[in-house]
Amino acid sequence: MINFWEKLPKPIIALAPMCGVTDLPFRTICHRYGADVVYSEMTMVQALAYKGKKTMDLVKILEEERPVVIQLGGNDPELFYKAAQVVAQEIRPDGIDINFGCPAKKVAGHGSGVSLLRDLEKSYQIIQATIEGAPRLPVSFKTRTQIKSVDKCSTHCSLELIEKVKDLPVAALMIHGRSFEAPWIETVDYEYIKEVRKNFKGILLANGGIYEPEKVKEVLELTGADGVGIAHGVYGRPWIFNQIKELLKTGRFEDLTWPQKRKIALEHAQLAFEAKGAHGLVELRKQLLWYVKGLPNATDYREKLVTLSNLEDIKKTLLEIK
Repeated sequence: MINFWEKLPKPIIALAPMCGVTDLPFRTICHRYGADVVYSEMTMVQALAYKGKKTMDLVKILEEERPVVIQLGGNDPELFYKAAQVVAQEIRPDGIDINFGCPAKKVAGHGSGVSLLRDLEKSYQIIQATIEGAPRLPVSFKTRTQIKSVDKCSTHCSLELIEKVKDLPVAALMIHGRSFEAPWIETVDYEYIKEVRKNFKGILLANGGIYEPEKVKEVLELTGADGVGIAHGVYGRPWIFNQIKELLKTGRFEDLTWPQKRKIALEHAQLAFEAKGAHGLVELRKQLLWYVKGLPNATDYREKLVTLSNLEDIKKTLLEIK
């Protein structure tokens, strides 16, 4: 097995997996601007196992974005095995990640994502099956701090899962420092991540509450993690990875001017068009809105950008913004 994780310089600054966000164009632009490793959107194993065209297109990768990790979701060990085989043989990423953290009702409500913390035996089987299905790829997983039992009489935590799978060769772990019950609003529990550091011997990435470059140094010091996974903090700012590295190296970083940001937005639009055609530009609309956030008259720009689906119109509109 070739474990790319061991070769990455530390601290590792990663693009965390986000459904509807970390598609191929977004991963590529983030890699161009400093991400050390990028994760795909979660892809359900039941779709991957049978190699549907739409699903295979979803997990397509480019050489430029490597190292890239394909994240899998689901709750059936047999399907994880089949999906891992498909990914390893036909997609050939640098690693596979398993989602034990998604709090969305349509995922957790069907026994996948973070709800798998309630079933440690099945979770073990899923990780084992994934490793066996893709023996040449490093396998990692992403999770949250905890979830209450169905009757809310007890709590299941990720430390229990880490203890359960300690005999398996898990290469890396990304942990979001919030629980299922309050996935976005409660304070991130960095002390919990520090406890995970003591109990997990592989690469550990801290996730949650990182919206500005200055936060990364604090999180690394509080947790002892090998790096961080950036999620919502990268919205409209794929250059944040380079800013973080500049700050850690020199103690400061430069803010980008609007012309610099516009150049990156135009690169992103070009990548979206090349990857998905006009449909990719429709999907890009929400991200274009993120790029112009905070600009004077941003509301007016947003109203126009949200209607565009033509590459030339997008270029023209962005160039009109001063």
